[in-house]
Amino acid sequence: MLGVAFGTAALVIVLSVFNGLEDLIKSLYSSFDPEIKVEAAEGKWFERTDELIAKVSQVPGVAVVSEIIEDNALIRYQDAQMVARIKGVSENFLEQQRLDKVVVQGEPNLTKDRINYAILGLGVSHKLSISPKNEFTALQVYYPKNVRGSSTNLSNLYTHKSILPGGIFAIEKQYDEQYLFVPLEFAVELFDYNQKRTSLEIKTTEEFDMIEVQNALITSLGPEFLVTNKDQQHPSLFKAIKIEKLFSLVTFFFILALASLSIFFTLNMLVIEKQKDISVLMSLGATKGLIRSIFWFEGAIISLMGAAIGLFLGFAVCSIQVNFGIISMGMETSVVNAYPVKMQFLDFLYTAICVIIITFLASYRPALIASRTEVVPHL
Repeated sequence: MLGVAFGTAALVIVLSVFNGLEDLIKSLYSSFDPEIKVEAAEGKWFERTDELIAKVSQVPGVAVVSEIIEDNALIRYQDAQMVARIKGVSENFLEQQRLDKVVVQGEPNLTKDRINYAILGLGVSHKLSISPKNEFTALQVYYPKNVRGSSTNLSNLYTHKSILPGGIFAIEKQYDEQYLFVPLEFAVELFDYNQKRTSLEIKTTEEFDMIEVQNALITSLGPEFLVTNKDQQHPSLFKAIKIEKLFSLVTFFFILALASLSIFFTLNMLVIEKQKDISVLMSLGATKGLIRSIFWFEGAIISLMGAAIGLFLGFAVCSIQVNFGIISMGMETSVVNAYPVKMQFLDFLYTAICVIIITFLASYRPALIASRTEVVPHL
């Protein structure tokens, strides 16, 4: 019983930790990723038209539609330089409030007093030694032009624009070391995109389900556009988490199967010990079905008690971790101090079902042997 209980508790804890890690990753990316993203099904960009914006905006559940231009460019700040990802966003982008909680220095402003500002990642600021408090040194941004033929004037080979650093955000290393947010007009002039856009980022209203809005957009825009939600924007990452969770479930399933062997051997020994008692019952008229049921119920009692104790232990450990964070990540640079845990009812339900099925299977053979016992004649 203890083997089943500890196996059940371990399975519940592991599944809850994977749920917590998945939620943590989603919360980190939610500051950067839009709820719904619209991109061209083919190619790097699409033409922005008033009809397209109106069609997207009129879909029920769409609250904010932000126009996006995204491309790589060379950034220079004093004597340091690097290639970074420039993300030009329209004025209503800040209305989505995705950067409000992640700006660690400066202010989340892209335009102030008709002056353009860049909101850059923490890693970019470290590489270039940028301080938002320095209002006298601007970022120099360079983007190559699509020039045919040769030119002796190097300035004709690239577009050069300047912008002041306004704020620094910290979301996740992948983004912090690459991205700069700039006003859309700045990106249009830098990349010479005119009416071209790389994507539309959409915030939905609370009254509508995000998946329903996504499906409505897919129907409205047709096959020319790719419409993805938050999870679909990182398919490989979330798929890897689900695969790891599945393998953990399978691994602990086999551990529980091994633990249930103790039930199998216990019931077998019980059958041997109770041979005379079984004979007495059968001589009194007990059927083979009744004898089989007795040992089935014995296995059921062990399995149910083991599952109940294990589920309680798993719930207790997870609750302590959620409230007190007793098990830390062990890294000073980790996003959270303690392992994230999220308990889900279905995990407890599926775990209980697995335990009961395994232990019932382990009880089958001993119960069958007991029902085949012959009546021992009294000598």
